[in-house]
Amino acid sequence: MSFAFVDAPLDRAEHLRTDAAALEDLWPRARLLLLDSDGMVLVDADDALLAVQPGDVAEALPADAVFLGLDEGRGWFAMPAETAGVQSPGRLALRAAASLWPVREATAFAQARAVLHWRSRHRFCGACGGRLAFERAGWLGRCTDCGIEHYPRTDPAVIVAVTDGERLLLGREPGWPPGRWSVLAGFVEPGETLEQTVMREVYEESAVRVRACRYLASQPWPFPSSLMLGFEADAEPDEPVPDSHELEAARWFTRDEIGAALRGEGPVQLSAPVSIARRLIERWYQALA
Repeated sequence: MSFAFVDAPLDRAEHLRTDAAALEDLWPRARLLLLDSDGMVLVDADDALLAVQPGDVAEALPADAVFLGLDEGRGWFAMPAETAGVQSPGRLALRAAASLWPVREATAFAQARAVLHWRSRHRFCGACGGRLAFERAGWLGRCTDCGIEHYPRTDPAVIVAVTDGERLLLGREPGWPPGRWSVLAGFVEPGETLEQTVMREVYEESAVRVRACRYLASQPWPFPSSLMLGFEADAEPDEPVPDSHELEAARWFTRDEIGAALRGEGPVQLSAPVSIARRLIERWYQALA
């Protein structure tokens, strides 16, 4: 299965995060992603990643720069655009970048967006309220009062193609564009296995009973900090009853209906091609060919 934010990752070179001298050496010729407070990246007039010379931002490695990793020995960093003092013709959202950019750049953007979002929203210790000081090239926040360590947050969530053997279960969230449908998803709760989450979430959102499920693949989904864990599940042919707190509608779709939607025909709109949700739908459709 192929989708955005997975292929061509940087070598994260974790061993360099505590090597200040090595990071300083990488800074002068590094690639730099500058993200604004909305998680959008600075781009040039052609919507390509802005070619920023690190020396134009700071002579020495800035304290708020996050080391993303290496690509053929070249360092990649990310930092808030507000502190960089660089002007750009425009900004680009991550979903758009996934469609326009080379795979490596889009995957690095997803990584940068996730870690900078965590840093911007975790400036104080949750135990004592003390201010965090960031270490390990931006990947560790240490409380300056009590010393507790804080690490970037990732929220695991299952996303599931549920079938009764002939039909695919899809749901609609309130606020989605007219005609938009997708597979069901939900966050993993403490003390719960992934399989248990699949069964619970599907039943909670649709009253459909899952008999068995199989893990397929995962996708980082930094909106803001999720990891989507893709499953396919076999279920009873129950009549869907949507949970009004989660969905405004849920129903079974035939293969012909899904095929028309994949071709862009009819009223049904499916998840974007960059998402694992779309790949789960396509996989189900192709399996019945």
